[in-house]
Amino acid sequence: MPLIVTGTIGIDTIETPYGKAEQVLGGSCTYFAAAASFFAPVRMVAAVGGDFDDHARTTLARFPNVCVQGLETRNGSKTFAWGGKYHEDWNVRETLFTELGVLAEAPPMTPQEYRDSRYVFLANSHPSVQADLLSGFPDRTIAVVDTMDLWIDTARVELLALLRQVDGVVLNDQEAALLTGHPNPLTAGKAILDLGPTFAVIKKGEHGCLLVHRDGVAALPAYPTETVHDPTGAGDSFGGGLMGHIARTHAEQHFGDEPVTFEMIRQGLAYGTVIASFTVEAFSLDRLAKLTKQELEDRLAAFKELVRLD
Repeated sequence: MPLIVTGTIGIDTIETPYGKAEQVLGGSCTYFAAAASFFAPVRMVAAVGGDFDDHARTTLARFPNVCVQGLETRNGSKTFAWGGKYHEDWNVRETLFTELGVLAEAPPMTPQEYRDSRYVFLANSHPSVQADLLSGFPDRTIAVVDTMDLWIDTARVELLALLRQVDGVVLNDQEAALLTGHPNPLTAGKAILDLGPTFAVIKKGEHGCLLVHRDGVAALPAYPTETVHDPTGAGDSFGGGLMGHIARTHAEQHFGDEPVTFEMIRQGLAYGTVIASFTVEAFSLDRLAKLTKQELEDRLAAFKELVRLD
């Protein structure tokens, strides 16, 4: 069940009402891979600089299902760095600094051994970079892309071209509105399908998520988490849980070349929601690094009971 993710690995400095964490491991690729690893083996393609230290590598090593053969170290460069500050309203985030480092250079190469990957997730990066990496997986079963307002504003042409090549897109409600011009998430989701994808997953923060698929519509609430210390990476962790479930389920049920079904994606929303609820309980990957499979299964069971109607 080869699942692959490509995106950013970063060194973050985060301030929240609960404290501050300096130079901790972050990045879209990092959070996705850590979350997905609870459900399926995941391959990582990303670049870091020579300042990517042993502590960061040790943190990644705590997730044994993550293969880092595609982690490219550039000794003469610096790792992407980002600083952010959250306020009492978790939806308000202030960017303190951004240092592109290796992100200003050529994207990393995908190892030849990864070319048989069937489940592809393009974590947030420039659409042209995502498209180039996607071209290396002609035999993929499913490809899903994450994007953001920056690319919708500055690289719309490239993004629209990419959307015609992928099966699904993950973005938040504000980004969906910006992309389509429709403030209503359902209307925006339907408009996104007209751009090419088979489905769109629209994240709504503490209000849950919405799946708009050619075969139907589904919605889930967020898990009611009491302890929120750092929301950084929650969306990427959600994507990891979603795709990890899809890769595991599709492979285990021997679907072969059959497409991923609406029901698999719908179920994946629950796995993504629950793994993200753990991510926010601590800074960086600290909570996921301590998470046990029993804790995960218990919260999944509680969440399924929460949303059960019969």
